[in-house]
Amino acid sequence: MASGLVGRRARLRWVHLVLGGALLMPYWMLSNVLAGTLDPGRGTAMQIALYFAAFGLSLPMAAVTALVPTVRALEGAAARALCTPHRPEEVATGPARSWAARRRTAGWYVLHILFGGVVSGMTLAGGPFAVVLLIAPFGGPRVDEIVRFWQGFGFPAWASAPLLGLGLLALIVTVSAGLGALLARWAPVLLGPTPDERLAAAERRATVLAQRNRLARELHDSVGHALSAVGIQASAAARVLRTDPEFAEEALRAIGETARAAVAELDAVLGLLREEERADPGPAGPTLAGLIDLLRQLARTGLAVDAELPPGLDRLPAAFSREAYRIVQEGLTNVLRHSGPAAPAGLRIGLAAGRLEIELTNPLGPGRPGRPGGGRGLRGIGERAAALRGGCTAGPADDGTTWRLAVWLPVGGTP
Repeated sequence: MASGLVGRRARLRWVHLVLGGALLMPYWMLSNVLAGTLDPGRGTAMQIALYFAAFGLSLPMAAVTALVPTVRALEGAAARALCTPHRPEEVATGPARSWAARRRTAGWYVLHILFGGVVSGMTLAGGPFAVVLLIAPFGGPRVDEIVRFWQGFGFPAWASAPLLGLGLLALIVTVSAGLGALLARWAPVLLGPTPDERLAAAERRATVLAQRNRLARELHDSVGHALSAVGIQASAAARVLRTDPEFAEEALRAIGETARAAVAELDAVLGLLREEERADPGPAGPTLAGLIDLLRQLARTGLAVDAELPPGLDRLPAAFSREAYRIVQEGLTNVLRHSGPAAPAGLRIGLAAGRLEIELTNPLGPGRPGRPGGGRGLRGIGERAAALRGGCTAGPADDGTTWRLAVWLPVGGTP
């Protein structure tokens, strides 16, 4: 309870309210001048009434100036630092870009200077007066009328002024904490993102996630394939290094070519990550026209692929062809990982009626999981197929001894 009234958060909110009182002063002085010209020279009561009238007139003037877009940025920064330091992410920091945001900022600004004016007035006027009441019994200023009023409630003369001073200080602290907490509650509502801003932020977040997923797929398919091929080739070279030096030399040469190709693809993917400008905005990498080189590279690992490729693959759209190539590459990499290079694989690609069909089969190895879900590779294939408005299935065939991956893609699909 005490920390809520005088703790660090309450003190920061008091500073925020005093700042609102300072922002009120120019409007109040101008309003006081205008109100004073209406009825100058009246008595004290009329003068006090004019002060309050000037205070009320200041609020609409402040609301009009708060429609300036930069006011939201300034008020948001102050609120994040002083009013809501425990949840700053709920308060916007940019300027108001719509009239809805400007109107909400105007409402917040009016509340800020209204509550700030109240707390500043109580602090500046009530604080010193409370000190006077506290020191009155010890030779301080005379407060006879207050003492007599307080004695009417049965309090002794020596205690009436200090008790009243303590009560006044408690009132100031309580009002400041209450108004500060109320402003903190309203800050996310009035200074937080509007529904349109939240929707735009969600769209930006979705775009970033989609880009990250695309880069992850590119890295997984290109670098993952290269590492799998290099690992198998290195193992084969190590086994026959003494018995078949020529084969080992060929395997080491293949490792070098695979590594160089992987570095080139990695550089292209990192170019996307750095948002480097390219004439073709599609993903980097080889296309279906390079399948022969991929099959030749896999043959060096010992993987025999019975491929059936139709003519015209080199005439497909580049972005589409790159995505299809990655699908084939990941499928063949899965054969290496799960069935080993000794397992024969069958690859059939059909192209007819604006539809590209890919079918990859291989015997089930002992390490092949007996479920169609798979890991990141199959999930990446599914994501690529869905991005091209196609589909895929993967799992054991009806005979129970063969794994089958089938993908169908409309040629008009755009990744």
